[in-house]
Amino acid sequence: MNRADLNGIGMTSRRTRERLIQRLVDQGIDNQQVLDTIRITPRHLFLDEAMAHRAYEDVALPIGFQQTLSQPYIVARMTELLLEGGAPERVLEIGTGSGYQTAILAQLVTEVFSVERIKPLQQKARQRMRQLKLRNVQMNHADGGLGWPERGPFDGILAAAAPERIPEELLQQLAPGGRLVIPVGGETQHLHVVDRTHEGFETTVVEAVRFVPLRPGTVR
Repeated sequence: MNRADLNGIGMTSRRTRERLIQRLVDQGIDNQQVLDTIRITPRHLFLDEAMAHRAYEDVALPIGFQQTLSQPYIVARMTELLLEGGAPERVLEIGTGSGYQTAILAQLVTEVFSVERIKPLQQKARQRMRQLKLRNVQMNHADGGLGWPERGPFDGILAAAAPERIPEELLQQLAPGGRLVIPVGGETQHLHVVDRTHEGFETTVVEAVRFVPLRPGTVR
C-alpha cells in the first residue's frame, strides 16, 4: 500500500506529531496501523497556509465552504471502527472535504471511492492525492447521501457528514458482511456503526460527535 511521502519533516513537526499520537493513545485509540498512518501523514498539507500551524492540534479546523477538517481523534476513531475485524478492500467515503480522511484510508485499504458535493474542495483534494502519490483513490462530484451505486457494493462506508437518519441508499450499497460508520442526528449527534449481516442490519451507537450536516445536491 502507498504511504505518504514525509521526507524533509523538521524536528518541530516530528515533536508535534508525536504529541498528537500520544493524545490519541490517551483517548483510547489502540489500533497501531491507524496510529502509524496518522503519524506519517502530513495533516498540514490539507489546510490553507494560514491554518497550517494548528495542523497537529486535536481539533477540527475550517477548510472553507462552511466545512471542516475533522478532529484527529474522530478520524482515528472512525477509521479504527471501520477496520475492526480486518481491513475492508473497497471503501466508500461520503464527504471528501480536504482529503485528509481519504489519505488515511488510502494507506490502509485497497481502494477508496470518495464522494464530494463541493467541486472546489474535491479539486484541491485530488491535487493532494497526487502530491502524496496515493493512486488508489477514485473521486466523484455528487450528492453524498446517494453514495456511488455504480461502484458498489462496498465492504466499508465511512461518512464525514451527519444525516438526520441513515440514508437507505447507503445501506443498500453495503456488501454482506460490510460495515457503515456514520454520524447521525441534528443538534444532537451520535456515531453509529451498522453491520450488514445475512439477517439484515445491526446498529451500534458508539459516542456523541459533532459533524457538519449531510446536505443534498452538489455545488460547482
